[in-house]
Amino acid sequence: MPKFIFVTGGVVSSVGKGITTASLGRILKSRGISVSIQKLDPYLNVDPGTMSPYQHGEVFVTVDGAETDLDLGHYERFIDQDLTQASSITSGQVYRNVLERERKGDYLGGTIQQVPHLTNEIKSRIYNVAEVTQCEVLICEVGGTVGDIEGETFIEAIRQIRHEQPRDTVLSVHVCFLPMIGATGELKTKPTQHSVRELRSKGIQPDVILLRSDHTVSRDISEKVALFCDVDPRAVIPMETVASIYEVPLLLEERGLGDYVIERLGLHGGRDLAEWREMVQKLKHPAGAVEIAVVGKYVELHDAYMSVKESLAHAGIANSVDVDIRWIHAETLEARPAADVLTGVQGVIVPGGFGERGWEGKVAAARWARENRVPYLGLCLGMQVMVTEFARNVCGMKGANTTEIDPESPYPVISLLDEQQGITNKGGTMRLGAYPCKLIPGSLAARAYTTDVISERHRHRWEFNNAYREVLAAAGLNASGTSPDGSLVEISEVAGHPFMLGTQFHPELQSRPNRPHPLFRDFVAAACLQGESAAPRDEPAVATA
Repeated sequence: MPKFIFVTGGVVSSVGKGITTASLGRILKSRGISVSIQKLDPYLNVDPGTMSPYQHGEVFVTVDGAETDLDLGHYERFIDQDLTQASSITSGQVYRNVLERERKGDYLGGTIQQVPHLTNEIKSRIYNVAEVTQCEVLICEVGGTVGDIEGETFIEAIRQIRHEQPRDTVLSVHVCFLPMIGATGELKTKPTQHSVRELRSKGIQPDVILLRSDHTVSRDISEKVALFCDVDPRAVIPMETVASIYEVPLLLEERGLGDYVIERLGLHGGRDLAEWREMVQKLKHPAGAVEIAVVGKYVELHDAYMSVKESLAHAGIANSVDVDIRWIHAETLEARPAADVLTGVQGVIVPGGFGERGWEGKVAAARWARENRVPYLGLCLGMQVMVTEFARNVCGMKGANTTEIDPESPYPVISLLDEQQGITNKGGTMRLGAYPCKLIPGSLAARAYTTDVISERHRHRWEFNNAYREVLAAAGLNASGTSPDGSLVEISEVAGHPFMLGTQFHPELQSRPNRPHPLFRDFVAAACLQGESAAPRDEPAVATA
């Protein structure tokens, strides 16, 4: 068994447990310690795949096709390693598995209870990741806040693990928010004290308390929390808001978290965040700036496009520029001319999504980018938008569409695969996870990847309709990446355009701050050139039919 670190949250949700967990993983890995990370989500959904982005933000997809919480994206980006479906546990999965076993008679007629049946299932999944990954440290983040009724079973399972494992192999980290009273300008510790009391009432004494705040936390406040919460003063660490999430590992290391953790767990390894520090310096001191429009249906909630946002930041680091995002609601482009909304941006991204809301606005954005030779990157749905626009306005296919939006389209250039026909269960039935893609030599994609075959993660039902591949290619829309057997179009490019490329997959899921995704890197590079060039031309990049 490895060492275990359990991260819980108090006072309010969205306090930064995910970034804290990812940062702790980065700190340990930088010391030469192998780590793995797991998210324990208390909601009863089996996974977030069918949840609205307004409720849960982005759905992150692992290489093996699990639809998971967006925090797994942070974990992968910070520790720079792929995670699997075993790194995501929900109450829905736990209940479903226990009930299925009960129906089979696996419990020999016993009464099924939260303790021990649900807690045993949770523990077995935690221990399984530890065994499979053979990591030295397994970090587990518990979603929500201590005291939430739905999280009780996870907290109890953690308590039992602390009892089962040697004391020096388990560490509890509690992340709490310090509110400020505006009238007095005081940071208040009482909510933290109550949160720790709640955690202790469940049988868990925190070893480390991280104090989240938008304001400077004085030493007096840290010492007060240490005294009233019975925690080593060294282990009460302020974690104020910083300009970039990638600064958090540096902040926590500087304040002694890494030293304290390895000392308490009996680990060994010296500090080595030099590469990470260099990356943060490049992020904070760009040589220039570029503005990119992200045209979507959830743009008021940036969490819905978390991986896209971070991938642009990574690409900005690689190109030594600050990427400013102009968030544009797709419906705006249905009410106003695209030129009024998009003029001034050096690039356009249409991210993934589902449904008809804002569809025509996205098509308008793709047309504006094509006709004005502005770099365009379409992600999953964004590729389907690009194909639809090209078919309508270049090939003269009036009414061309995806069958998701218009099942009766005379030119269904995007349609369902045969295996997706007739599916009624929404959860986990899409094309999910990593699939190989063969690149066409000389294409934009091949030049970006500098290889012949790649592997990328998918999350979609609708595909490029091969019945229209030849006619679209003849007009200048080329399939530059396909499945190895050539049956599925994975990447499309507009010939003669500086950078107009769409992917059926989600490249943003594999971008890392120290290893930006090649397509995002080259897209931002093209946008930088766009910014240096003259104003966009009025004539289209490809003659309209």
